[in-house]
Amino acid sequence: QVQLVESGGGLVQPGDSLRLSCTASGRISVWAVGWFRRAPGKEREFVAAVAWTNTNTYYADSVKGRFTISRDNGKNTVFLQMNSLRPEDTGVYFCAPGVPVSGARPRFPYDTWGQGTQVTVSS
Repeated sequence: QVQLVESGGGLVQPGDSLRLSCTASGRISVWAVGWFRRAPGKEREFVAAVAWTNTNTYYADSVKGRFTISRDNGKNTVFLQMNSLRPEDTGVYFCAPGVPVSGARPRFPYDTWGQGTQVTVSS
């Protein structure tokens, strides 16, 4: 199983943008990849996912139209571009390897998580 490391978080104001990176220790191209977040006092929730190619992407309703997930297999990295950030986007963001599912959102059956990267949206 591939090891993934998140980076790119920070403290920003509402309306600002951030780009998170998820870098793999091995070949990321064979995996679907998802971004998840855990807000203070809440369960971890799905944010976005990409299958093997950038033509198959999936988003939570709360981020649709504001966040974009993309992958650069040559760099072994998956990005999460986050625009128009809101205070409710605050949380620790994690990426995880997944299994593509034909015509549907990838599955994420591996309960292994990295340290994540903190995103704080506050004025």
